[in-house]
Amino acid sequence: MLPNIHKALREILKSDDFLQTTINIKDKLIHFSYYKTLINHEQYHHDLLSFIQTSNCEIKNLHDLKALIPIEGIKISSNLEEIPQSLAHGSIFLQIDPHLDEGLIVDIADLKLGHRVHNDTENEYSVIGPKLGFVENIDTNLTLLRRGLVTEKLIFEEHIVGSLSKTRIAIAYLEGITNLQYVNTARQRLLDLDYDVLFETSLLEQLITDNSNSPFPLFLSSERLDRIKYSLLNGEVAILCDGSPIVITGPVSLFNFIISPEDYYLPWIMGSFFRLIRFFGIAYSILATSIYVAILTFHYTVIPRDLLGPIIESRTNVPFPPVLEVLFLEITIELLREAGSRLPTKVSQTLGIVGGIILGQAAVQAGLTSNILLIIVSLSALASFTTPIFKISNTIRFLRFPLIVLASLCGGLGIMIGIMFILGHLLRLKSLGSPYIVPLFPFRHNSYSDSFIRSSFTLLSNRFFTTRPLSTKRFSVQKNKDIGDDYNNE
Repeated sequence: MLPNIHKALREILKSDDFLQTTINIKDKLIHFSYYKTLINHEQYHHDLLSFIQTSNCEIKNLHDLKALIPIEGIKISSNLEEIPQSLAHGSIFLQIDPHLDEGLIVDIADLKLGHRVHNDTENEYSVIGPKLGFVENIDTNLTLLRRGLVTEKLIFEEHIVGSLSKTRIAIAYLEGITNLQYVNTARQRLLDLDYDVLFETSLLEQLITDNSNSPFPLFLSSERLDRIKYSLLNGEVAILCDGSPIVITGPVSLFNFIISPEDYYLPWIMGSFFRLIRFFGIAYSILATSIYVAILTFHYTVIPRDLLGPIIESRTNVPFPPVLEVLFLEITIELLREAGSRLPTKVSQTLGIVGGIILGQAAVQAGLTSNILLIIVSLSALASFTTPIFKISNTIRFLRFPLIVLASLCGGLGIMIGIMFILGHLLRLKSLGSPYIVPLFPFRHNSYSDSFIRSSFTLLSNRFFTTRPLSTKRFSVQKNKDIGDDYNNE
């Protein structure tokens, strides 16, 4: 014997925004159950109530009522587990007396409710190229991808994750290009996931990553539509999460976090130059302060004679050893950065500029640090922002501190030990089962045309073997060359 669902819903759903109303239409009592905070009220009044109330047809059962409603996807259900979940996603449940053992589930969710309209890439600003980014609505994000890649090969797989949140997750890939091994791996990790509330894609990334104890990000996170399209074209898998404007892709290598979409919007010579600047900036940001500590503590004999005088003069009034001097400035920079990121934009800009100048000048005058170190630390902080992905810049900030400590203990040998530990860790890392520092290891000479430098498009006609794509050909070099020859002949 099935329970009276109308009463059962009232006992299960006790929230104040859950409403149950009854309307008498032609001596038929129709019961409505819904969350007033989730439904589209305009659709509720115009597409639901008006059609039912103005209809001249006799409503005898649920099938007659279903035929009156001009909304697709209506289901008849008596499942007390399915109905509350549908109501929580913005559906409305309709029942007719005396058939209260089942009813209609009508989806009239307000998809625009609570979502921002503008989708600019605020955290990944682009000087050249499109400014289009993702938003918190997964349906909008899927539409953006579908319009950006107009092909039937673009496949979306939707899953539900979260025992309490019931968050929609979508896996996107290109059929015939993406290696199905990565699709199966991503799908299996999502299906095996047991978590209560999934707040954001970054949380999902930590739950399905290959190594949760690594400071290096093993999925590429981006809110830029052009970056995600480029990743899909290279045979990667994209994972979208409802409620998050960030999309993660994998498998990735360390080079993916240094490559910027703007590299392809500039001539290849300029794109290669700026990419090399980023590599130099990363190396400088990680090693500059630790080398300073190692030289002043153990290897001061390598300092040129012309430079030794200014260093001695700048450190005359500094009572601390180099390691404490460096840690003091590094921690000060991190405090300014953390405070600036959590303040309003105009206030944070003032804090960063004025606070940095005042604190730096005051520290030098008070004898807490030297002028030379202040310049080195400032340039190191600037160099960490040259990476186009924010998460890898956090990794760079973190790696400086153990190298500083090792440099203070063993000098240059300590720095080399730290670098070897980092390289050994990178060799063990994998992203969705793929090596993390490919094409360096395993060696893939065909992928070096778009790693340290960005080569001409004539050398980028094939997809890279790093993701083992099913189709390696992107476009015809000869056809494009013939077009250029025709214009030159004219």
